[in-house]
Amino acid sequence: MATLHIRNVPDELYLRLKESAETKRRSLSAEVVVLLNEAMASPKPSQAELLERLRRLRSSVVLPPNVPDSAVLLREDRER
Repeated sequence: MATLHIRNVPDELYLRLKESAETKRRSLSAEVVVLLNEAMASPKPSQAELLERLRRLRSSVVLPPNVPDSAVLLREDRER
């Protein structure tokens, strides 16, 4: 089995990993291996799926009345 060394882990992340490992009665190394395995096993959505999700999200957002168009605001800002 390979060995992986990780440098510059932020203290807050290290403490969260350590706490998670203790909660599950695992070593820190075992917890990291489980988390890495889960992250690598989860399927990544395709670009088409991501775009479809964004389109659905955009269509579900209802802006309050009188919200200025962002393109107009950008043009005004550039003219200044």
